Amino acid sequence: MEYRKDPHRVYSLTYHLIFVVKYRQPVFIEEIGIIEALKTKIIELSENFEVKVVEIECGIDHVHLLISAKPMLDIPKYINTIKGHSSRFLRKAYKSFLQDKLWGAHFWSPRYFISSTGNVSIDVLKQYGENEQRKIALEH
Repeated sequence: MEYRKDPHRVYSLTYHLIFVVKYRQPVFIEEIGIIEALKTKIIELSENFEVKVVEIECGIDHVHLLISAKPMLDIPKYINTIKGHSSRFLRKAYKSFLQDKLWGAHFWSPRYFISSTGNVSIDVLKQYGENEQRKIALEH
């Protein structure tokens, strides 16, 4: 991971985030464009927080983010903004597709996973994500 700097500090803060779709519904289907729409929206929202999105990967019912952030990032506010705005956007843009899969007002499960990545390489994180997808596939 690269070091970022501003006039007062040099830093490398990267986080791995996972958001799961409510009821683990399988909504991320490439053919309908929902994955690209989500990625675009997350990148757009992240720019407002000066967060660099290093990578976004979607499983059928979850999304992995690898982000690089400034030291003063209010992480809970960032996560709430990403989840809230993307939820409203996707539920509106894909209303007919989602209406029988997600009931109520929520798109995302209220829980999320976050981990600082430290010196773990992106390749290691990708491998973890691929292993998790295989485990989920075996469970279903």
